Amino acid sequence: MRKFLTAIIVMSAFWGATITHAQLRYGVIAGASMNDLKFSQDLITVDSEMGYSVGGFSELMFPGVGFGLDFGLMYSQRGATLHLGEKEVWASDGYGTERAYLHCVEIPVNLRFKFTRLNGFEEYCAPFVFGGPSFTLLAGHGNIDALEYAGGEVGLQAGIGVELFKKWQLSASHNWGVTYSVKTAKLDDFSAKNRSWNIRLAYLF
Repeated sequence: MRKFLTAIIVMSAFWGATITHAQLRYGVIAGASMNDLKFSQDLITVDSEMGYSVGGFSELMFPGVGFGLDFGLMYSQRGATLHLGEKEVWASDGYGTERAYLHCVEIPVNLRFKFTRLNGFEEYCAPFVFGGPSFTLLAGHGNIDALEYAGGEVGLQAGIGVELFKKWQLSASHNWGVTYSVKTAKLDDFSAKNRSWNIRLAYLF
């Protein structure tokens, strides 16, 4: 027991020292996305739609190793166009081609690796890769009574990017919904998960 406690104390001290020397930066981020809703069955046609996001962004990097974390708090508009009128079950209720809007509060948390040993070139251009979970809370949605909306969802994302002049970060990523985002009221097993391609630009102070 004493050895275990000693190990915990040593690890805590090491982690504390690492955090003390880590570089924390924060800034703003905005971007555009191509969104889709991937349903569990191919019953209707679904068209992708453009969306956008804007919010705050932070980066915590550990010097000398290139590894770090990034996390943010953003408003995102997602959704897709659903051709509900293709099926009589919804056409009989007056539904046709409907735009499913999803207004979300997104909290991404990523592990990242930045190439920081490029013989000084990283001062001007430093590539990086990242990936991790994304937690989303539904803040609002379009008025489509044929759908039922989840209060939140969990996704996974992965992407690449480049840091320019230590200030700007341009990234591209893909987000896979793990839990469902919407489902139909009449068919309980007909649910959809979010899919999105994102291009974002961040400015770090």
